[in-house]
Amino acid sequence: MKEIADLLKASSYTTIMTGAGMSTESGLPDFRSQQGLWQKYDPVKMASTEAMRSNRSAFVSFYQKRIEALQSVSPNDGHILLSEWERNGLVQQIITQNVDNLHQEAGSRLVSELHGSLAALRCDECGKKEDTSRYVRAEIKCPSCSGLLRPDIVLFGEILPSRALEDAEKAALQSDLFIVMGTSLTVAPASYFPQDAKQNGASLVIINESETELDYLADYLFTGHSISETIRLINAHL
Repeated sequence: MKEIADLLKASSYTTIMTGAGMSTESGLPDFRSQQGLWQKYDPVKMASTEAMRSNRSAFVSFYQKRIEALQSVSPNDGHILLSEWERNGLVQQIITQNVDNLHQEAGSRLVSELHGSLAALRCDECGKKEDTSRYVRAEIKCPSCSGLLRPDIVLFGEILPSRALEDAEKAALQSDLFIVMGTSLTVAPASYFPQDAKQNGASLVIINESETELDYLADYLFTGHSISETIRLINAHL
């Protein structure tokens, strides 16, 4: 782990990219493992634009449960240490596929949320943001225009937010160190960013519980390791 700590200290621009495995130690399920959320639910029927319009009651119920689950979890040690690295100038950008807002709750500010956030609702008609407590109370109509309130996230069938995508692309190309944590790298365009960074000369570190699609590109590979524990071990050498 000392080598990774040395890379962090020497790097002028470090990007961290996180996926669902970053938050499993906070008590949230991932999506694609054998115990993942998509093993229990069909994402097309629960988490798509089609579901929102044609299967509305199931859609709302699914996201009520996810929003309620977030109220009982907190950032884990990994989230907290990453925020400390940011404050100490060791991390210049976090790209996350997660919608749980735990990086921000831990204190991170330089976060690009590729898939949006469950920390807010927005009206599908007028775009106005609303507090998630409305969903918990089963209030699904916009108070301004009576349009449908929905989580402020990217659903299956939607494109990623352009600002987050642009920030992530820019960070990947600026990086001289790119660290992947807790994602299998199977979903594009997120899987492109480590490749862009590597092709542009960055050192690539991959830390994940299971093998990823880009393990062959990694300069340093940690498979089968707890994300938080690996971060703690690196931090011990900083």
